[in-house]
Amino acid sequence: MKKFRKVLDGLTTSSPGGPIGSPSCGSAAGTPTAAPTPREIDVQETLISENFQLCKTVRHGFPYQPTALAFDPVQKILAIGSRSGGVRILGRPGVDCYCQHESGAAVLQLQFLINEGALVTACADDTLHLWNLRQRRPAVLHSLKFNRERITFCHLPFQSKWLYVGTERGNTHIVNIESFILSGYVIMWNKAIELSTKTHPGPVVHLSDSPKDEGKLLIGFESGTIVQWDLRAKKADFRIYYDEAIHSVSWHHEGKQFMCSHSDGSLTLWNLRNTTKPFQVTFPHGKIQKDGRKESCKPILKVEYKTSRSSEPFVIFSGGLSYDKAGRRPTLTIMHGKAITVLEMDYPIVEFMVLCETPYNNEVQEPYAVVVLLEKDLIVVDLTQSNFPVFENPYPMDIHESPVTCTAYFADCPPDIIPILYSIGTKHKKTGYSQKEWPVSGGTWTLGSHTYPEIIITGHADGSIKFWDASAITLQMLYKLKTSKVFEKPKPGEGRAAELVEEDPFAVQMVSWCPQSRIFCVVGISAHIILYRFSKYDANTQIVSLEVRLQCEPEDVISPSENENNPCFTEPGSHSPQPHHQHPASPGNRTPEGMKDSVPCLKVKDRMVRVPPGYQSDLVIQLLWVDGEPPQQITSLDINSAYGLLAFGNCNGLAVVDYLQKTILLCMSTLDLYGATDPYQRLTRSPRRNRQSTSEFCMRGLSNFYSDSKKRIRTSYQSLTELTDNQQSIDMERSKSPTSVCSVGSPVPVHYPTSLHNDPRILPEPVASLRASHCSPVFYLLDNVKGPGRKLSLPTDLKTDLDHVNGHCTSPTSQPCSAGKPRVPMGPEGPRLARRGPGRPPFRKAQSAACMEISLPVSHTEGHASRRAMLQQLHGVTMYSHDEHHTTASYCWSERESRENSFSRSRSSSVSSIDRDTKEAITTLQFGESYGRKSDALPTPCLWVGTSLGVVLLIPMSIPTDQEERMEEAVTIGPSGAVLMLKGSVLRFGFLDCMGALIQSPYEVWRDLNAPEDPDRPRRRKLVHFSPSSSQDACGEGHLAVVCSERQAKVFLMPSQSCLFVHNITESSFVLRADVVSVCNSVCLACFCANGHVMTLSLPSLRPLMDVNYLPLTDMRIARTFCFTNGGQALYLSSPTEIQRITYSQEMCDNLQEMLGELFTPIETPEAQNRGFLKGFFGGNAHTFDREELFGEAAAGKASRSLAQHIPGQGGVEGMKVAASGVVGELARARIALDERGQRLGELEERTALMMTSAETFSKHAHELMLKCKDKKWYQF
Repeated sequence: MKKFRKVLDGLTTSSPGGPIGSPSCGSAAGTPTAAPTPREIDVQETLISENFQLCKTVRHGFPYQPTALAFDPVQKILAIGSRSGGVRILGRPGVDCYCQHESGAAVLQLQFLINEGALVTACADDTLHLWNLRQRRPAVLHSLKFNRERITFCHLPFQSKWLYVGTERGNTHIVNIESFILSGYVIMWNKAIELSTKTHPGPVVHLSDSPKDEGKLLIGFESGTIVQWDLRAKKADFRIYYDEAIHSVSWHHEGKQFMCSHSDGSLTLWNLRNTTKPFQVTFPHGKIQKDGRKESCKPILKVEYKTSRSSEPFVIFSGGLSYDKAGRRPTLTIMHGKAITVLEMDYPIVEFMVLCETPYNNEVQEPYAVVVLLEKDLIVVDLTQSNFPVFENPYPMDIHESPVTCTAYFADCPPDIIPILYSIGTKHKKTGYSQKEWPVSGGTWTLGSHTYPEIIITGHADGSIKFWDASAITLQMLYKLKTSKVFEKPKPGEGRAAELVEEDPFAVQMVSWCPQSRIFCVVGISAHIILYRFSKYDANTQIVSLEVRLQCEPEDVISPSENENNPCFTEPGSHSPQPHHQHPASPGNRTPEGMKDSVPCLKVKDRMVRVPPGYQSDLVIQLLWVDGEPPQQITSLDINSAYGLLAFGNCNGLAVVDYLQKTILLCMSTLDLYGATDPYQRLTRSPRRNRQSTSEFCMRGLSNFYSDSKKRIRTSYQSLTELTDNQQSIDMERSKSPTSVCSVGSPVPVHYPTSLHNDPRILPEPVASLRASHCSPVFYLLDNVKGPGRKLSLPTDLKTDLDHVNGHCTSPTSQPCSAGKPRVPMGPEGPRLARRGPGRPPFRKAQSAACMEISLPVSHTEGHASRRAMLQQLHGVTMYSHDEHHTTASYCWSERESRENSFSRSRSSSVSSIDRDTKEAITTLQFGESYGRKSDALPTPCLWVGTSLGVVLLIPMSIPTDQEERMEEAVTIGPSGAVLMLKGSVLRFGFLDCMGALIQSPYEVWRDLNAPEDPDRPRRRKLVHFSPSSSQDACGEGHLAVVCSERQAKVFLMPSQSCLFVHNITESSFVLRADVVSVCNSVCLACFCANGHVMTLSLPSLRPLMDVNYLPLTDMRIARTFCFTNGGQALYLSSPTEIQRITYSQEMCDNLQEMLGELFTPIETPEAQNRGFLKGFFGGNAHTFDREELFGEAAAGKASRSLAQHIPGQGGVEGMKVAASGVVGELARARIALDERGQRLGELEERTALMMTSAETFSKHAHELMLKCKDKKWYQF
């Protein structure tokens, strides 16, 4: 426990010795603040480094790119292998374990040691691994690396410790499972086939022992050759040569017949009595054509031949459809007697496995289900019912039903919210499932003691929202909300929006949820916001729509004086904005169709709509097209139920909406928010004369994340820049304010100070050699950069001066903005319009993650590729051509995919300075009780605004407190001029009281607006406030504000706005996500950086507590979905189909073993059926086969050392470490101590032995000396 004291007398951050080289943090205009009243901030910080440890907890979702499947029929657990080397082991709900091979090689095959608590995996790097499943965190016990041969197939007989391994060369090796050492017994391919055969039989594709005699091994080669090998006699019993390639083989349980599937879509049934030709050949899906020939069919990849006592045998196979039926979905065919049932699947079949009652292959199998592993789903079919229904999957395998585009994580939610959401969600569940219990029911799991309500929200590309119960490291879907139901379905060719928005116009970009008031807000990619209220009753409602014009306006070229006389928000007495600038914002008012392009991207339903119980839309806000330009994507959002306000912003400006009165309170550009306190030097700007419509829409449709996709989601919070070829001047400016609507329906106008357009300042001479336009989303190349071998760079002296002008370095940012705007070079004639020529293509870049941008394949004319490479070298990021004259083309997908996984960004001062001259996007918003001005004595409702230039603005508000007045009187709102500065784009705000406790945002207690009226208890708003001064009588008034940006974190004292603590989080990278979270009854700042580091900082002192390099290889998916929550937990989308949850709390790491499920449960192996005297007498000597006698070292000798290398695993050591941190930790520590004591005793024994030896030597020498001197007299010495 450490006590931090900070005396605030005369404290300013503009002192030369301060840690920040930026303008003053405590002043709105960059000048030192007056010294606050001398007093001390006394905060007891309880968090230390030992409170933090980073580890993975659990992974949810469907295994990405699955490759293999296995099932233990006794333990009833299922294993799925993936292409990335992962293994998911599933049991009953709650039993879900993820393992990862260190090599990352694809899993080819899985084999359970049935009822032994172990699993064998064969990987694509020709390595076998033995996993120990008797611990909650499975670990590798042994590995065996094949050096000269490639593994193609493995088979482990039930209750055997010898594993058969087939290779690509056609050889079969035998591995001892206990020692994981190769046996000297090898079945060579040239001995298995006849000597007269001139061709190689191909790789081994099947191995199985005969149900009739375990001493007979059936070997299937790819070419169509089948050999039954007598293991005792070391010779072949019979050989079958078939014309078609073999894919799989399945035995009849009596061992007298087996069935093969072939590449021509046929099934062959072979009888051991006559192996010269097949007993039966069938083409299940091949019909006889008119000319008498069979239809050509696709290969049957796998067949299972299972018998039943009460019915005909089951023949189940995948594939085999005829080629002429194009477009048919993948199928699983079930042949039961004469009945043939074809089950069509949504995705290709990777593997399937029939589940049987008995683990013995020589008994009647009695199949009861078939597990089908698809590329993107897992289904189980009930074979006991004639219509073959599927089981309801208890696992969250449908997270990726539509691609996940955003996530949110809420820990310690109100306890009543989960049951309510579940009760509403169950009413909409699908029906028709099998009534039987889920057959994968192995393992044990109990609800741990360290559990609390947790909810995960996922937003999807189709506009759907899913609420998941994430309590106790499980995941169960509670409720699904479809945001697309608010809008009319886009009709082909209907308006400009319908032309450019493709298949995913409703994709969810971000969400905001207040669990206490149950108000939910969704931001969509079509620049729309939907506000939902929760109700337990259905209702008929009219959806209210507001349309906001938040866009740069096209005007004629104007001079600085003209711009000065036409502010966006007029002073009292001045004329109102132009009529075509002002847009009506009354509820339900629509833009007239006659106005060109002043339409939203989507059309809201304008009729009465019946909505079911659950979340019901209350308000829709849409940004409008302006003169052919699409609205810019929304980059930030915050909602406060106590205030009844919603704020959002993008790269153009900020808007505040009163959702209770359905009015727009504020709509203005970022520049106008500053008023007279603009910290940057700016010159006047002349908007371009005409605006050309963009050829590439910023809201392109989302697609899935798989490798065959032709598009991808790009995410970014930040603005795009453009370089011009003009080296005469530089304009540091922002886009002109959009036309705003001031307090619609309010009798009192809101007044704002006029912005400093009338004070152009002269910039340093080196800075005048460059200029940048911030109204364009694209890069321009310098005119003198044309050769393919030249690099685009800036002079060193220019970098220094740029940094001097900007004050501090910020990260480059990207924002999907409109097409390139003209630049206005300053010359003797005054402002003049300049346009981009066709030979100068712009380049688009995207960097850090928070809002979505869709990058489609783009075109580039000849010579543009080299320019793109130059910009890539300068910025270290992906650039996308965006030429308005050439709109469609494509380039290599693998190149784009590799760029997506790159997060390296140039951090040079020149790049940062250039990027500073771009549009200033609103990157984060936060409502809360604070002090909008230094002179405020009491906290008032405020809106904290963070921008992409590292600026924090405070906007105080006046909100009526009475409920009736709140619904009638207008909320007054106006910027106060308070400005705080940080390096990099602002990401997060947090508020602490002067004792260091977290201040929650005020909220409204939930009330059901559709509930029947109760005259005795009228419904009134019940607000809960957390005032900063409520619990600080001893500390005085005020509170602490925590602000985190991409580069640094600062803690300010309010209302003096003095900077108390500063910490530079990273210099070489940038922060992607930051949150102020509660951990161990205290608070800290958690950050996730683009270089993969996860770190925590103490509050308020910003002392580093943890810094772990967790994800060194990051990609855009992780950046978009990573989020922290209270309790020391976080999550991210580890693959397009899986959510990975992690914890950075030491306490949760210690309790993790208790929370995880047990994979292995001690169960007695079922006894084999009594075969009877006659079957035992005539059925061969199946039970007299001793594999140890044949394969052991004594009989077979040792295998060649160069053939395979044994690698001991870390399972034992890891198991001990895991146990030491769990319930049996004390026993494990005692065992370790005993081992250490035994080691010391051993060393003592060795020393004692050495002393005894030395003593014996001394005694021997003494005895010899005595004998020598025995007979001598005294005088002879």
